Amino acid sequence: QVQLVESGGGLVQAGGSLRLSCAASGSIFSGNAMGWYRQAPGKQREWVARINSGGNTNYADSVKGRFTISRDNAKNTVYLQMNSLKPEDTAVYYCNKVSVSLWSWGQGTQVTVSS
Repeated sequence: QVQLVESGGGLVQAGGSLRLSCAASGSIFSGNAMGWYRQAPGKQREWVARINSGGNTNYADSVKGRFTISRDNAKNTVYLQMNSLKPEDTAVYYCNKVSVSLWSWGQGTQVTVSS
């Protein structure tokens, strides 16, 4: 089973930036589309961004133009660069593959944006 470890979260003021990382164990990482998801308090987990094995990206409308997803297959790692952060971006951020069948979720990384 693939293990996912997210890191890079923290407390930042509105307008600030953070870079999240997600390290995945296992050699099947490179063949999968990977995504970032987030879950705010009292809300369902939502998809934020995805990147396929070829490097093509898609974003939720709420983060388009502010967030950038990237991947390093050699390191089995996917990144999320978050700029111009807003208080509504506050959530626990997770990574996983983009598929009908997901891997087990990691512990996530908390992002808190103060106004």
